[in-house]
Amino acid sequence: MEPFFYNLVPFAIAAVALVLVLGLFNMMRGGSANTSQKLMRARVIFQAVALVIVMAAIYFMQK
Repeated sequence: MEPFFYNLVPFAIAAVALVLVLGLFNMMRGGSANTSQKLMRARVIFQAVALVIVMAAIYFMQK
């Protein structure tokens, strides 16, 4: 299981960064508030998933 989570960490971080950049781009161009709210919620969910993946990678690396 260790290599699976270890290789998944960069993808999880990239997903969080992508949603963050999309949200910033939407805010800078004056996009709709509804879209900004959806992107904020998606970012929080992706951050939670990324945190779980990182913690699992650390857990399995110590075994």
